Amino acid sequence: MDSVINIDTFFKKLEGIYNSKKPFVVYRKPNEVKIFGICQQTSELHTLKSFETSGFIFSPFNKTEVKIIFPFDACNKISSVIEKDFKVNKATLKFESFKDETVKNNYISVVQKTIDFIKNKEAKKIVLSRKETISLKSIEVFNVLKKMLNSYKNAFVYLWFHPKVGLWMGATPERLISVDKQLNLKTMALAGTQKFEGTLQVKWHEKELLEQQYVTDYILENISNKITEIQTKGPYTAKAGSLIHLRTDISAKLKASNILGDLINSLHPTPAICGIPKNVATDFILKNEHYNRTFYSGYLGELNINKSTNLYVNLRCMQVVVNNVILYIGGGITDKSIAENEWEETAAKAEIMKQVL
Repeated sequence: MDSVINIDTFFKKLEGIYNSKKPFVVYRKPNEVKIFGICQQTSELHTLKSFETSGFIFSPFNKTEVKIIFPFDACNKISSVIEKDFKVNKATLKFESFKDETVKNNYISVVQKTIDFIKNKEAKKIVLSRKETISLKSIEVFNVLKKMLNSYKNAFVYLWFHPKVGLWMGATPERLISVDKQLNLKTMALAGTQKFEGTLQVKWHEKELLEQQYVTDYILENISNKITEIQTKGPYTAKAGSLIHLRTDISAKLKASNILGDLINSLHPTPAICGIPKNVATDFILKNEHYNRTFYSGYLGELNINKSTNLYVNLRCMQVVVNNVILYIGGGITDKSIAENEWEETAAKAEIMKQVL
């Protein structure tokens, strides 16, 4: 990375790049103070040809769709250090959610269909999602980014833009994988959600504990032939902004450096955003969600940058289209789910995301 610059200069440069409509990404990794900007020199749309490429990758949920990369050698790099919270415009923006009872009823209906499908032993878990559109008079994307950086210290916070694709931003608590120069691998199983009420000493119900176990078992089963020296820690309660989740940390050693693509493909989509069995759940989602997730619940991050890879699942994210913000929210469905409660959970998640607008 290039030399570290003052944080105000850093954001001024980014705003200039954004105004010039060049592709760029700005991001901060969980529990770190360094913030990076990767800015493509041209407006070309590069798609991933090989997992041996070096750059910043942005992958959709659907594995058959193309993955976008900002190639490292075709980009300018800037970085800075966040020494304190940003001063942000905290005035609550007046916005309208396009509230429609049919949206609620349709979601509850699809959830019920999913519960019945699972009860017929067709799957163990399926993650359903929906989108919610909010209309704003204007949106200051860098102000929203700063609010996310202030509020989500232990998340991967990013703003990604390409003139041929659009603008996405988010604060995701879920790591897909990290692999360092020594081939040390870190991943996690994340499932179950509650509102943070001031303590991590909470009771988790059987549905959430089962859901978490499914995710952990699935990950270990799918990567066991590619790794050695497996260690797990958890499940434990972890905070992400104003939500808490059940989390298990998994660490291991990758058997070889040339199996990174196989490892990523065997993990994505994870059960936390898809379900179990993966093929059955994915097929059900593509046929029944009735919208295209595009980059929601895909993955993004550093691919082979400085000989390490750090990828995150694209959760808690939003797409900005002119003065509309599209929020993406979902939840895990099992045979213990209650359709109305699942709607309420997505509504609560949406309200939390609106706090940064």
